[in-house]
Amino acid sequence: MKILSIETSCDDTSIAIIEGSGKKNPIFEILSNIISSQIDIHKEWGGVVPMLAKREHQKNLLPVLKKALKKANLLEKSNKEIKLDNKVLDKILEKEEEQKEILKDFLKNYKKPKVDAIAITVGPGLEPCLWAGINFVKALAQTWNIDLIPVNHIEGHIYSSLVENKEKMSFPAIALIVSGGHTQIILIKELGKYKLIGETRDDAAGECFDKVAKILGLEYPGGPIISEKADLCKNTLNIQLPRPMVSQQNYEFSFSGLKTAVLYLVRDISKNKKLTETQIRAVSKETQQAVIDVLIKKTKKAIRVYEAQSFILGGGVSANKELRKQFKESLKDSQVKIFFPGKNLSTDNAVMTGAAAYSNFQEGKIKTWKQIKPNANLRL
Repeated sequence: MKILSIETSCDDTSIAIIEGSGKKNPIFEILSNIISSQIDIHKEWGGVVPMLAKREHQKNLLPVLKKALKKANLLEKSNKEIKLDNKVLDKILEKEEEQKEILKDFLKNYKKPKVDAIAITVGPGLEPCLWAGINFVKALAQTWNIDLIPVNHIEGHIYSSLVENKEKMSFPAIALIVSGGHTQIILIKELGKYKLIGETRDDAAGECFDKVAKILGLEYPGGPIISEKADLCKNTLNIQLPRPMVSQQNYEFSFSGLKTAVLYLVRDISKNKKLTETQIRAVSKETQQAVIDVLIKKTKKAIRVYEAQSFILGGGVSANKELRKQFKESLKDSQVKIFFPGKNLSTDNAVMTGAAAYSNFQEGKIKTWKQIKPNANLRL
């Protein structure tokens, strides 16, 4: 089964085409995976600006679609102009005025690709960004008369660790999804059956990294640059930061206080002067370790209590090599199978959306274009 999948939940415009086979432990082949990043655009603001991100999605969706179809050898021009239902398309695209005529021109001149369904992320995420992708796929689905499969973004991150992993997953499993917008521990009874058992009460781990990076005068996004500085640290300066909620007997997180602790620490050690490179590296290393300590302790408790046989790490922060290293080390004496996403699938991408959609399709979770709408606060 071939699925065209589209992801616009935040600031990455991604379109992929995957081919799935099998049921309980599906196998996926990635035919194309195109991502247009907006990092350089949002750096100036130190974070994602929703309406700016939406405009970039609107601008990028059609070029990214063409690249994805071409790479999968599915982009084919029509010998004659295809008749469109302009009245319906105008209604679907009434808020996409600048892109409407360009998209209609594409639909008139290119054949329907040989795919079985279209997958689209419907939430959670930034609502303006979700709408950009949803309106786009509605136009495609209406013209091509093809089914749509709505996908939960968090479920996508769970599948990102399974796409390229050949090992068979055992259940129950525990997933830790950790990114700029989410920090959640999820019990997986089997694929498609989830229970959220803990999440952050305020800042997500990735958001904490972004805010600490800003305090240190570093670039956005914070996670990669803090990891880089931590790796270069040779002198920790005996800096110590709190591990929020680490001893509480639950699976909840809170990283807002850690950011505040860094703010006070920097004020004290810098004496209102510019931080030295040694100080920046030391604070970065301790911040990273504080986050890692909390994530590992809470997750290991969940694995033990729920007698998990598999562990999944997903989300943008899963790309952090120190986090991966320490999770492997902490679980090496257990029988738990470990699933990490490939580095190219750690951040938001449409491959994970398509993989989750494949299983949703098997369960009959199919919608028409009229039934699809975003839910920025969608729960798993």
